[in-house]
Amino acid sequence: MDYIEIKGRAISRGVVEGEALVSYKPISFLGGINRDGIVVDRDSDIYRKSIRDKILVFPTGKGSTVGSYVIYALGKRGILKGIVNRECEPIVATGAILARIPLVDRIDISRIDSGDWIVLDGNRGLVKVYKRD
Repeated sequence: MDYIEIKGRAISRGVVEGEALVSYKPISFLGGINRDGIVVDRDSDIYRKSIRDKILVFPTGKGSTVGSYVIYALGKRGILKGIVNRECEPIVATGAILARIPLVDRIDISRIDSGDWIVLDGNRGLVKVYKRD
């Protein structure tokens, strides 16, 4: 099966694979995603979508430092599998590292669509994208 391999920067180690859920808008984890992994930010382009068992792809985080703890809780509860960013900022990085959620940034997220299958290698900073049919 053909795939696109995108080299980025490894932020949080680990290797996971799963379906991509892509937001082209920044995400706030405090108040933007509830404890069950549902996007509740009405301004989000993925409003009402579930991040459960997904690799969440978004440009960057926004909002409060408490967002790190929300990411940590989502990871510890097994809801969020991985994160791909265009540019990761400290709030998202801290949460992912604490929760051991693989994270790679410096990725051109316009090359990824929701529903694509991703192999996310946070050890090497690689994202393999298998395009959905």
